[in-house]
Amino acid sequence: MTAGENGVSWPLKLFTALVYLFLFGPVLVVIILSFNSADYGSFPIKGFGLYWFGELFQNQTVMRALKTSLILGILTAVICGVVGVLAAIALARYDFPGKRLINTFLLTPLLVPETVLAVGLLLFLQWFKQPRSLGLLLMGHIMLALPYVVLVVHARLATIQKSYEEAAATLGANRFQVFREVTLPLLMPAVVAGLLLAFTLSFDNVTASIFWRPVGTETLPTQIYSMLRDSVSPEINALGTVMVAITVGLPLLGIAFYRIRAQRRL
Repeated sequence: MTAGENGVSWPLKLFTALVYLFLFGPVLVVIILSFNSADYGSFPIKGFGLYWFGELFQNQTVMRALKTSLILGILTAVICGVVGVLAAIALARYDFPGKRLINTFLLTPLLVPETVLAVGLLLFLQWFKQPRSLGLLLMGHIMLALPYVVLVVHARLATIQKSYEEAAATLGANRFQVFREVTLPLLMPAVVAGLLLAFTLSFDNVTASIFWRPVGTETLPTQIYSMLRDSVSPEINALGTVMVAITVGLPLLGIAFYRIRAQRRL
């Protein structure tokens, strides 16, 4: 076995490339087929065009599902951002009774399979004879995304020295001023990362949304699932491309924004 210049053997590089191909190859195929002008999504491609994207955006059912997913994603991101930042600061900076219990409670959704959480919450609400609603769906998305925001912000807080906050307090700033002028600016990269992560988790969620959505309401992932049960239309490929563009494009825009901002500060 011959090692390369960086000490990594070529079989390992080949294996890594095959794993990436296995993971992202289907996504690439969907993106390519979304531009196929034929009436069916298969190879060989008979011509490139945006016909199926036009058909997609004229589909009112899909547009309603997209609107629902965007609203849920934005609300989930905002609520998780506010609650997650406050929870992370409390857990990282203060000692109080029940701290370990609250920390375990916040992180439990990471340890329990999503399907188990979905069925459990649904059965719990049915026990109280509560119907499925958009509020339940939003609450479920928040439950799934909040632990990630708490972890990201908590990790950032661990790298911020308390001396900065103590110096501001020594100069006469109250707790709110310390948070606004010192802590929050230093936390902003983690806050934005948490917001984008929460939005993406909500926007892409399909397993739990199937259990929690009210009758007659579809999110974009559940709409794709419903369309796949009927037939494999080329519109599904176009819809998949739109989802990939949103879920991948937003984090990339966030990274680009902070790199430009950091360069301007320098």
